[in-house]
Amino acid sequence: MKLSHIPLRLATGGFILNSGLGKTGLDRDSAAGIQAMAANIFPQVKQMEPEQFGKFVSYGEIAVGSMLLAPFIPSRLAGLALAVFSGSLVGMYLKTPGMTQEGSVRPTTEGTALAKDVWMLGIALSLILDPKNPRRSLTAT
Repeated sequence: MKLSHIPLRLATGGFILNSGLGKTGLDRDSAAGIQAMAANIFPQVKQMEPEQFGKFVSYGEIAVGSMLLAPFIPSRLAGLALAVFSGSLVGMYLKTPGMTQEGSVRPTTEGTALAKDVWMLGIALSLILDPKNPRRSLTAT
């Protein structure tokens, strides 16, 4: 792991891990609410019981957060996991009615909580696209 990746991975990993741990005891109504939003992008989740879905969300967040925090997981692999996770959240934001202003990607007041997750997608792309060899760059020398 590069020194420059540590702040990205610590901040994001800690945030996601905490979120996942907080969802371990998710009640049925809260799980059903998250499930309804997720169904806008993944219709298959409608077939699950809300409690089961809530557990999967919790375990998934714990796994992604742990991957980001574990120094032995390569940054690109952790970045790929974060890209899938955050890409799903951004997709939910874009597909859930009432989250964006009419005809725009700009968030409504209700959509701000999901729209902010775009920062995680940016971090994921930074971890994935960062060259392995620090001497290589996108510009020719």
